[in-house]
Amino acid sequence: MTSHPPAFPGDSPSRDPFLRDTEARLGSASAAGSLPEWDLRDLYASPDDPRLAADLEAAERSARAFEAAHMGRLASLSGDALDAALREYERVEEVLGRVMSFAQLLFSGDAQDAGNGRFYQTMQERVTVIGSHLLFFTLELNRLDDAFLEGRMAGSRALARWRPWLRDLRVFRPHQLSDEAEKLLHEKEVTGRSAWNRLFDETIAHMRVPVERAGRSEELTVSAALNLLSDPDRSVREAAAAGVSKAFGGNIRLFSLITNTLAKDKEIVDGWRNYPRPGTSRNRANMVEDEVVDALVAAVVESFPRLSHRYYAMKAKWLGLERMKHWDRNAPLPGDLDRTIPWSAAREQVLGAYAAFSPELAEMGRDFFDKPWIDAALRPGKASGAFAHPTVPSAHPYLLLNYHGKSRDVMTLAHELGHGVHQRLAAKQGYLMSGTPLTLAETASVFGEMLTFRAMLDAETDPARRRLMLASKVEDMLNTVVRQIAFYRFETLVHDERRKGEVSSERLAEIWMSVQVESLGPAFDFTPDYGVYWSYIPHFVHTPFYVYAYAFGDCLVNALYGVYQDGQVPDFQRKYLDLLRAGGTLRHQELLAPFGLDASVPAFWKRGLDVISGFIDELERADG
Repeated sequence: MTSHPPAFPGDSPSRDPFLRDTEARLGSASAAGSLPEWDLRDLYASPDDPRLAADLEAAERSARAFEAAHMGRLASLSGDALDAALREYERVEEVLGRVMSFAQLLFSGDAQDAGNGRFYQTMQERVTVIGSHLLFFTLELNRLDDAFLEGRMAGSRALARWRPWLRDLRVFRPHQLSDEAEKLLHEKEVTGRSAWNRLFDETIAHMRVPVERAGRSEELTVSAALNLLSDPDRSVREAAAAGVSKAFGGNIRLFSLITNTLAKDKEIVDGWRNYPRPGTSRNRANMVEDEVVDALVAAVVESFPRLSHRYYAMKAKWLGLERMKHWDRNAPLPGDLDRTIPWSAAREQVLGAYAAFSPELAEMGRDFFDKPWIDAALRPGKASGAFAHPTVPSAHPYLLLNYHGKSRDVMTLAHELGHGVHQRLAAKQGYLMSGTPLTLAETASVFGEMLTFRAMLDAETDPARRRLMLASKVEDMLNTVVRQIAFYRFETLVHDERRKGEVSSERLAEIWMSVQVESLGPAFDFTPDYGVYWSYIPHFVHTPFYVYAYAFGDCLVNALYGVYQDGQVPDFQRKYLDLLRAGGTLRHQELLAPFGLDASVPAFWKRGLDVISGFIDELERADG
């Protein structure tokens, strides 16, 4: 099960993590109270843990034995024997998944620590070598014809359990290369894309952003500087924006090189695999058709005027500005004190909202707080933004946040906790089938946000405060839907243009500015220095074409939540938990059918977007 990439640091707002006493593990102090830090010992005690070394050695022996026993022989196996092979393959893969989860989380906790970087790279290299002995298995399975597999599954109930995984594996059958080519790509990953990803992460972690405020100059981390773009003081926002532009502008040649190299790398691999366009491989991995993604993108772009353009015109008026600058986009609204919310209060707000919907969901979520499974503390070197890492079914997920105590941070907590409980519910499907396509991975997270928002809104009796809360929710939804589709369009244009030759940093800025003007509308007057802001988005580097999944998930949840509110689906909570438990065993058509929803129908996306438009309608009525 792959990790959930970090959220965008601009849209969500070096200590040894092992050798701490119990009191220290409770976290660091801040204005939001004592913040938790995770304890990774449920995976391994440290990089030198003898158990880690033993696991790697045992996994390598098992992988070599597996290769010797099965390579070239799958067509001769009975259904039950294929089941046994799959179970052994899953067991070894889960050991490797545990090792890499530990290395990734350690690195995310402090990328400034050179030892963490070396350990992460060493583990990638070691796991890649071990994995090369397993690579034949999926390739050989895909060379078996459909009739053979169907016959084996018909004769073996044990093998039939793997039908969803085999179905998804065979989606990539037309794009599979020779065994030698696949092995070469597999082994070169550590000196290819993975190496460029590490360079990006370490560069961001070591960067310091110069911010001039209150007559003094500060050197802030990227996360801290981006957080200031939500400061109530416009001069602070402007200073932070100038600092971010200066810091990333000073590194723009490096970020442009990383982007061009990875885009060309993708073009080469896509060409060999005969993918028709840059986003197709991602859509295949998400188990969603290109046409469904096209329909989503077209629906959102068509709705830019009635969503973002309309809302930001109101916001400019509220801020007393004829036109806003880019550093005003996340500005708090007049009268919004956005009091600091202690971590303890955030916990109760989120768990209370979950419990009102489903006590079972809340109980699963409570474990994350009662046990050291969350890292919310603020510290240098820590990954920006937020994510939920599922690790492996034999362990449990971990959540990373950077908690500043704002309302948006509470929503981020609700979001990541949704991922966490989803991953726990799906874990019973096992390592190979618990992973959820990215388009569906956002379902529980966005639903958790909606539950928390509705609970907080219903509890608020002050009309002015309710208006501010509604406006804040609209901004979050615009960030999730409009902004991510704009990011998707940026990626598409960049990858298309890269096929004609290297794209200059100046041209990257032009493309970025064009999609920002298109998506955010005439309420903004963009300054040229905003042209470098594409360079801090980690998804472009780590997971190309991931970003539309946020919009997919938000629109899906809007439609799903509408069904819940209408009360037209009996036993909704049970069906919803069953959806989460399914993990990767069902496609989106099957998962949505019990709720009477179909993502292949254009009206589905309009229904989701109408929820956002309705919130803006309500704001306009209150404004009038």
